[in-house]
Amino acid sequence: MNIVLLGSGNVATRLGIAFSNAGHSIVQVWSRNIIHAKLLADQLETEAIDQLNELTTDGDLYIISVLDDAIPSLIKQLDYLTAPVVHTSGSTDMQVLAPFFMDYGVLYPLQTFSKSVDIDLSHTPFLLEASNDAVLEKLKSLTSSVSNTIQYCNSEQRIKLHIAAAFSCNFSNHLYAIAQELLSENNLDFDLIRPLILQTAEKVMHALPSEVQTGPAVRMDQLTLDRHRNQLLNHPDWFRIYNLLSDDIIKNIKR
Repeated sequence: MNIVLLGSGNVATRLGIAFSNAGHSIVQVWSRNIIHAKLLADQLETEAIDQLNELTTDGDLYIISVLDDAIPSLIKQLDYLTAPVVHTSGSTDMQVLAPFFMDYGVLYPLQTFSKSVDIDLSHTPFLLEASNDAVLEKLKSLTSSVSNTIQYCNSEQRIKLHIAAAFSCNFSNHLYAIAQELLSENNLDFDLIRPLILQTAEKVMHALPSEVQTGPAVRMDQLTLDRHRNQLLNHPDWFRIYNLLSDDIIKNIKR
């Protein structure tokens, strides 16, 4: 399949490399920043452009991987394309594409991506939505070449999934960062809690999170909770986060 990438960030980079390795042809990489476009295009041995009027019209699929806020203005400039146009956003409704294209859809990889970190996408879920069956089959064919987990997901379901991903990935990583700073302040190494993080993650691979919750809140250990709070008085933001999360764990127990 001949693919045009619109975007050169983390998602575009990882998808571009994966699709290329699976035998598809990335025929162009567009970015508003030509340096960024060239960095990815060089990896994919293809053409880099920063002007939309240089975009080829011979692509089989156009994949938009830009910031969500940039999608509306970008698609208005692509309404002449006749091949399917899809975006990769978890929180943007598919219908944003409807006024501009006959064939369109969403190709959402549920994964955290970094340009500098290689990733095997074979276990990454791809959530698909399309304007018609022909586009859906094209997206299934493409994504099944790199992943074993392909599922249809409408826009309303997808934004809920995106929120769940923020809780489980973005927020948990921020909590790791808080833990890192707390340890650093007390001359303790973050490596000390890496085994704990790993074990917690492994448990939810085989059980529901609510079934394996541990800690002072789930035990209703008020003495320990109070001791923790006293230690956080000099960090009011962390104090509020600690209370909010602990209270929510307790509420879940009582339901």
